[in-house]
Amino acid sequence: METMSVDIAIDHPAGSIAWARDRARSFLDGLMPTLASEAADTVVLVVSELVTNALRHGGGTCSLDLAARPDGIEVAVHDPSPHAPRMRTPDFDGGTGGFGWPMVNRLATATSVASCTSGGTTVSASFPR
Repeated sequence: METMSVDIAIDHPAGSIAWARDRARSFLDGLMPTLASEAADTVVLVVSELVTNALRHGGGTCSLDLAARPDGIEVAVHDPSPHAPRMRTPDFDGGTGGFGWPMVNRLATATSVASCTSGGTTVSASFPR
């Protein structure tokens, strides 16, 4: 099993999110056998969404863990917030969002949310390899 873990801070939010996407892309590009391009794009999109939400709602820091197993890829994002993501009606007027969590749940094979003993939350998404 191959793994990667990175800590992300909000000092430059857009840069932090782009950096997380780049780290995820590098991790996926280094896998053997390689992941199909469309599958890798899907994982990177979900990394971007989960990191964005963790930074926005989790106090400005988070960590990203990626794991590659023979049958799949797992993305886990940890943040210090005790609040889990929730489904809500998307705001089509552009005010409050509501699109990300449903998208993650459609793209991933499975998702889970776990409360951490430290008081934070871990959001995980799994993908076929």
